[in-house]
Amino acid sequence: MTRPVVVITGASDGIGAELARIFAAKGHELALVARRGERLEALADDIAAAGAVRPLPIELDLTAEGAAQRLDERLAEEGVAPQYLVNNAGFGLMGRAMELDAAEQLAIVDLNMRALTALTLRFLSSIVTAKGGVLNVASVAAFMPGPGFAVYYASKAYVRSFSEALSQELKPQGVKVACLCPGPVRTGFQARAGMHYEGLMAAMKPAMLPAAEVARQGYEGLMAGRRVIVPGWVNRALIFGSAATPRALLLPLLAAAQQRR
Repeated sequence: MTRPVVVITGASDGIGAELARIFAAKGHELALVARRGERLEALADDIAAAGAVRPLPIELDLTAEGAAQRLDERLAEEGVAPQYLVNNAGFGLMGRAMELDAAEQLAIVDLNMRALTALTLRFLSSIVTAKGGVLNVASVAAFMPGPGFAVYYASKAYVRSFSEALSQELKPQGVKVACLCPGPVRTGFQARAGMHYEGLMAAMKPAMLPAAEVARQGYEGLMAGRRVIVPGWVNRALIFGSAATPRALLLPLLAAAQQRR
């Protein structure tokens, strides 16, 4: 017999860590996955100290060959199987595509798209059996092109499309699939992406929500069966406005906005 768990990737920081806290508080047993094992251990200790079952920390680079299989094998060794999968791991790089390192840009594709898809496909059978769900973390970037952030924006558009299609396919089996599309959230993402903090946080403040609030809305939206979750009215207005703006006007506006970052 296997125990059901929630597998959360990118759980060492930011939205992933807050999603872990929320799922644990709701009574779910967790398996936390990230490259930084020491942070996972600390988070597992914090969750246990709050009275929940101590999560299983799994240090793993999801871009490595065979990562999905190794994660599956590790879960089986522990006698657990995914009921919910939270694909939160991801990163981006700011800059012109021709000037950024090609290998690093392909690593965005590997993590944000390939690894997310590999894990989802690997664990769908278990999730369907448990009538659980999948929460894929994308971004408001999923709704528009991103000059100056081209590969990242494109990867999140893939995540949104994949999630919505999967939601329709799995609905008859009682499985929930949701795509969480937050705006800017102050985490380690900005530093990794090459953004500069001077003036950036002030410019983004109207659209920013705390990671804990984004995670709460993500959890509640998934459990309510919503396909796409966009926290914050400013972010929803941004998406609406971008959809209504001709691309010939939108693209230079977005390019100028990225340059200010």
